[in-house]
Amino acid sequence: MQKVVLLAAVLALSVPTGGVHAQPRSIDDVFRSFAADWVRGNPNQAVATRYLSGPEAEPLERELTPVSGEWQRGRIRLAARGLAELRAFDRAALPVPQRTAAELLDWQLDTIVRGEPYLDYAFPLEQFGGVNVTLVITLTVSHPLRSVRDADNYVARLAQVNPRMAEAVGEARRLEAAGIVPPRFILRATVAQMQQFIAPEPAQNPFVTTLDERLAEVREVSREQRASLVAEATRLVDSEVYPAWRAAMTFLTAQAERATDDAGLWRFPRGTEAYAYHLRRHTTTTLTADQIHEIGLKEVARIEAEMDAILRRLGRTEGSLNARIERLRKDLTYPLDEQGRTAVMADVDRILRDAERRVPMLFDRTPKAPVIAQPYPRFREATAAASYSAPPLDGSRPGIFQIPLRPERMTRFGLRTLVYHETVPGHHFQVALDLENTAQPLFRRVRIFGGITALTEGWALYAERLAAESGWYENDLEGQLGYLDAQLFRARRLVVDTGLHAKRWTREQAIAYGIEPSEVDRYVVNPGQACAYMIGQLKLVELLEKTRRAFGDRFSVQAFHNAVLAAGTLPLDMLEREVDKYIDASAR
Repeated sequence: MQKVVLLAAVLALSVPTGGVHAQPRSIDDVFRSFAADWVRGNPNQAVATRYLSGPEAEPLERELTPVSGEWQRGRIRLAARGLAELRAFDRAALPVPQRTAAELLDWQLDTIVRGEPYLDYAFPLEQFGGVNVTLVITLTVSHPLRSVRDADNYVARLAQVNPRMAEAVGEARRLEAAGIVPPRFILRATVAQMQQFIAPEPAQNPFVTTLDERLAEVREVSREQRASLVAEATRLVDSEVYPAWRAAMTFLTAQAERATDDAGLWRFPRGTEAYAYHLRRHTTTTLTADQIHEIGLKEVARIEAEMDAILRRLGRTEGSLNARIERLRKDLTYPLDEQGRTAVMADVDRILRDAERRVPMLFDRTPKAPVIAQPYPRFREATAAASYSAPPLDGSRPGIFQIPLRPERMTRFGLRTLVYHETVPGHHFQVALDLENTAQPLFRRVRIFGGITALTEGWALYAERLAAESGWYENDLEGQLGYLDAQLFRARRLVVDTGLHAKRWTREQAIAYGIEPSEVDRYVVNPGQACAYMIGQLKLVELLEKTRRAFGDRFSVQAFHNAVLAAGTLPLDMLEREVDKYIDASAR
């Protein structure tokens, strides 16, 4: 009976208001309407992606997305509604592109719904992806500033930072009452980061300086308008933002006195289930924590042997592998001053432009959107990881690679492979080409329901390997070591992430295994995500070799890349089916 009632409800949703004789909605109608509903409920996403336009988008451009538990559960209810509507269609009768899109959307919505029991294990305030971080990114990176209206919207959103932070503190209080508290070291790192954020005078805070600097480049904005907007932003930072940060810091500091340093999900009720969920969500596989841990150990041993051989060729034979790499890293360090920071960014740009010149041998399709590099704001340097932000749908800004210029990153060692990972032919190629692929439904191109970490990060890691195996490090053994060190880092992450969350490792054990403290802290607050990189890369390498064997002398790496990138962002098993179709079609 329940199934019949559910089906009736779904069919009612799929019939327009014109009456029972009106044409039923097509699957493309569902894709469009449900994606639009999803974006309407998330102003931050609406502004960042430009998915909506005109009068529908305008009010959202003045809002910041809520961060309450109630809002999160409302999203899950919406996902469940979309899932029911989607499953009312006979997928076997759909054209192949729509069938693939429907299968992907089913996976994404089902994953969202399955996550409800574990929502409370995500901390509202933390150093890597907490509200204290995302609010700043939303305004200083994602918000467009090309007109007076954009600037006015920016200030309107800035006025909502205080209530959003209050929501986050309220959620943290609720979770503590339920016995869910971040580890002490996470709380202390978060407070230290927040203290750095409010250390400058309000006029020098990133919320203000970003507005001022970007408006200086907008001809439409007069000097007087700019001064007025900047003055209002400064007032808001002083009277609302800084007090909100101080209130949150006071709460977190007190919370740290009551916390422990236990790090993993294992410490919570159903924590083992929660970790299994996150591993499935991020890797898109059914691999267990034990299996992933063993894959990591195997890859670590293989990569360390390769690195040892190259170090010996360079005459670096004394000490452990880690010690020799650390000496090489220091030997290649930039000056730890403004001149050094400028030199790092100049080299990043040089590497990026050189990569763009090299890619035609491997790719015959490249993104139209440009990509630029910029350093993170100072307050985030200590805890941020290098990242890529996709261009929006309307092309109003390029793809953006951000790098944290803390001392560990102020070295030439590994810089090339980092640029390849984040930009060309890594994230920028895969994400921007997805965005420009008009053969895909819009919800897929804009990743309205999230990315697939295993493919997105797996591709970026595959891109690093592709560059190395295509001769980009010819006569550069130190660069090749940097590449292998990045691969070793991802292999060690498999061991450390599963160690922390499934094997009761301490933070100190993870650091001793060769992972820097800020990275360990990242895995603590984002369980499972670090496992997606190498699991995804290994699958892509497997598919590359499978295709190479199938085609023999007719194999084209450009055609293989076209097939993978044209398939779009998919779970790994779905991607493999798409590659199999490419092989079968080309074999005929």
